[in-house]
Amino acid sequence: MTKSLSFRLSVLLILYTAAILLIATIAIINATHYHFQLYGDDIMRESNTTDLLNSHLEQAVIQSVGWTIAGALMISFVLSVVIARRISAPLIRMKRLTLVMARGKRDVRLPLQGKPKDEIDELAVAINHLAEQLQQQEQLRLTMTENIAHELRTPLTTLNSYLSAIQDGIWEATPERIQSSREEIDRMVQLVNGLEELHTLTSPEFHLSLRDVRLKKTIEQVFTLVEPSFAEKGISLMKGEIPDITLLADENSLKQIWTNLLSNALKFTPEGGSVTINGQMQAEGVEITVRDTGIGIPTNEIPYIFDRFYRIDKSRNRKTGGGGLGLAITKTLVERHGGQIWAESSEGSLFHVYLPTVGK
Repeated sequence: MTKSLSFRLSVLLILYTAAILLIATIAIINATHYHFQLYGDDIMRESNTTDLLNSHLEQAVIQSVGWTIAGALMISFVLSVVIARRISAPLIRMKRLTLVMARGKRDVRLPLQGKPKDEIDELAVAINHLAEQLQQQEQLRLTMTENIAHELRTPLTTLNSYLSAIQDGIWEATPERIQSSREEIDRMVQLVNGLEELHTLTSPEFHLSLRDVRLKKTIEQVFTLVEPSFAEKGISLMKGEIPDITLLADENSLKQIWTNLLSNALKFTPEGGSVTINGQMQAEGVEITVRDTGIGIPTNEIPYIFDRFYRIDKSRNRKTGGGGLGLAITKTLVERHGGQIWAESSEGSLFHVYLPTVGK
């Protein structure tokens, strides 16, 4: 059982008090006994017994107090050294570690021995967790920078080639080539807009416009909007039973969640496949699922599919993988509503969205 530091210090103080009382008791008993023996020896030679008794009692009290003070000082010194070393040593290690982390080294950790025994050990665990989070964020920042550079490099290189060819007279500025250049520009605009949206959603200043929203209505509106795209690709889009409940939510954000999930299913489902959206009530919430019969998600890829710029298609083909921001935005919107989103792969992909209804 883990004992807190305050409990251990309380035990030490109790033991310290008990030790002082024990020393005082022994000192008083020994001093009193000793001086009463001397008083018995001196009473035979002295006639003034009252003064003699007072003298011995005074000496007994002074000696007992002296021994008590000396014992208390000795115990205080030992306990102070023990407690100071016990508390200061790990704190000094933590200070050194945080200074190393502040200099940019993120892979340092405090040594731990088994389960935390007190608050200091728990603080060490928390600092190690912080170091892991900082290391992950640093890696995420580097990865995101690389991904942004990669995403921008391709359309910029294409545009540069087109314009150079036209400028050198190798190509003629036909409407088709101008349209192709505009498509590359549109891709960059979409990427920048996606980054800006994701930054806005994760900003502390961003607040949802919450009001009573009919869940079924938002799904039906999105269903009607995307149905032509599914029909054009030859994919069957089906809607199961959706609970007709009212949520305190941001209506536009809910529509964006369903749009992103259905669009994602459309990208990865081949012609002749199907996509189904269903809903059911859960404990203190509602769960919406989007299932497709597409290529599925490799098990080792599932933990990363909601990361920014992450795409299962390593070739980064935009026609099949998009910009890698849709699911990251979807996850942020769901969590902003106090919900959860997760995915699994079983004969295609299955996405779950849980939204709380408690107090709604």
